[in-house]
Amino acid sequence: MATSLTFHGAAGTVTGSKFLLEHGRRRMLVDCGLYQGEREWRRLNWAPVPFLPSGVSDVLLTHAHLDHCGYLPALVRKGFTGPAWATRGTAELAAIVLRDSAHLQEEDAEYARRGGYSRHDPPLPLYTEADAERAIRALHTRGFGELEPLGDGVAFTFHRAGHILGSSTVLLELGSASVLFSGDLGRPVHDLLLPREDPSSARTVVIEATYGDREHPEPAAEEHAALADVIRRTVRRGGSVVIPAFAVDRTELVVIALARMLERGVIPHVPIYIDSPMALAALEVYRRAEYRHELRPGAADALDRLSGLREARTADESRDLNAPHQPSVVISASGMASGGRVVHHLRHLLPDRRNAVVLTGYQAVGTRGRALADGAHEVKIMGRYVPVRAEIVTDEEFSVHADASELVDWLVRIPRPPETVYVVHGEPGAAASLAARIRHETGWTVAVPRLGERVLVD
Repeated sequence: MATSLTFHGAAGTVTGSKFLLEHGRRRMLVDCGLYQGEREWRRLNWAPVPFLPSGVSDVLLTHAHLDHCGYLPALVRKGFTGPAWATRGTAELAAIVLRDSAHLQEEDAEYARRGGYSRHDPPLPLYTEADAERAIRALHTRGFGELEPLGDGVAFTFHRAGHILGSSTVLLELGSASVLFSGDLGRPVHDLLLPREDPSSARTVVIEATYGDREHPEPAAEEHAALADVIRRTVRRGGSVVIPAFAVDRTELVVIALARMLERGVIPHVPIYIDSPMALAALEVYRRAEYRHELRPGAADALDRLSGLREARTADESRDLNAPHQPSVVISASGMASGGRVVHHLRHLLPDRRNAVVLTGYQAVGTRGRALADGAHEVKIMGRYVPVRAEIVTDEEFSVHADASELVDWLVRIPRPPETVYVVHGEPGAAASLAARIRHETGWTVAVPRLGERVLVD
């Protein structure tokens, strides 16, 4: 019985993870993510999927970030009726992410209709809140280390990936074949989470390459010095600091960093807002007792130490932050400034030199965050170009993606050498660089697959 793997996403780019395994009668999709970034990739969200959604028997999610789970409501809308397997933490966070994504899809379509800046008449959402609810009902949970039989000689196991709460690697056993998917790997040390687990043996390994061509900088003598410096400068000139942050995990890390800065007295006491209903909901999940087993000792207490933290839950409370009455810090999603409330804040605050924007992690090519990081003088927001006069700073210390050395360190801990390693989920240069390094350091067979490429794994 032939077993095949087809790369239907995250090949040639860093988003849109979708990997289809076919074994006998079973069709399993590992991750079901949205494309983000450049238009050529985002258009694929709207294209017909190159497989029959109703023929997919199971979806397995590595974690709850949008580029790994955000297409699930669209898949359900197109006919998928099977279970979507995830850890409990991933399922709970994915429900938050998918509801928010569907709300934004509908909201953006309505903004485009009223503003007249869409090429479509009428502009429609990729999926609706009703589709998201159907996808959430499809979620089935399993714990780390639990072997789950799917039938037809297929079984899977989740292991801790240390990237965000609930994140996992996935080992699929399919008769004589075995395929290990890294998902997104965390770093060996994470301010909140326990470290990733070592990989299991597998004949085939699929590894991400988000940071496949770079190394994280050595920790500075002062933790998050770039962030502390820009907050001090911005407050002195009477401006506000906007921090685009992923609602899941990144917001929690920013909160911990700011709490430590205030405790050390290295930043002034100014209002600090979380302006993202999704981030506030995710923060509550991280604080729950049932997830303490995934957190480092003391990490849960650290999330409660930021005195004076303010919450902007309603649309009116969010709009007030477009013109703050005093210097303040606003943490708002999304992390690449590609959607959500932070886009409105940028529209109003970027033209003022007193303000600052702090980018807190990887910015995919084609996103607003990447344009800001690359020094753009104008960015397009809601159909209009907005001048960039605010100070733009990047704090690399927030990244929870393993860098090139950390990816290789994880891979070489596999007990038995795999037959083939496939490098995915990276921009072309990053994927090629990581593949060359793995090949050089191990002598293994390594390939960078093309989008749509099908390979045998048995």
